[in-house]
Amino acid sequence: MLCKITATTNDYALTIARLILGLVFFMHGAQLTLGWFGGYTFPGTVHMFQVGMGIPAPLAALAILAQFLGGLGLLVGLFTRIAVIGIAVDMVVAVFMYHIHVGFFMNWGGVLHGEGYEYHLLVLALCALLFLKGSGALSLDGILLSHCKKNAEA
Repeated sequence: MLCKITATTNDYALTIARLILGLVFFMHGAQLTLGWFGGYTFPGTVHMFQVGMGIPAPLAALAILAQFLGGLGLLVGLFTRIAVIGIAVDMVVAVFMYHIHVGFFMNWGGVLHGEGYEYHLLVLALCALLFLKGSGALSLDGILLSHCKKNAEA
């Protein structure tokens, strides 16, 4: 099972996709979890999700942790497939709960009530790529995979 979860190649294109997606979600997750970059910290964000969006606390906590821990996992390339599942679910829920009514495009002109879902589609495409292909070069998944293969041969 560990071999299947960590399976990857030494592909640097995957590494670039993983690192960029990881950076974006770590930064956003740190905002929601730690209060960095003008965020509210974990309890404050859970409260905001509950009161402002009507999301129950356990689901809010899962969404926040998917972004923070998923981003961190992607940065180091650890259990990339699990990380992108959490991020993808978070994005699908966000699209259908808050963004689909706005339409496709982001709100560049500030005239819409909210943002469209084009960003979310890009995230979902990167999640699909990393889920199908793995974390690429320079990843802890690659190290785990090499140990897994050595154990299978022994």
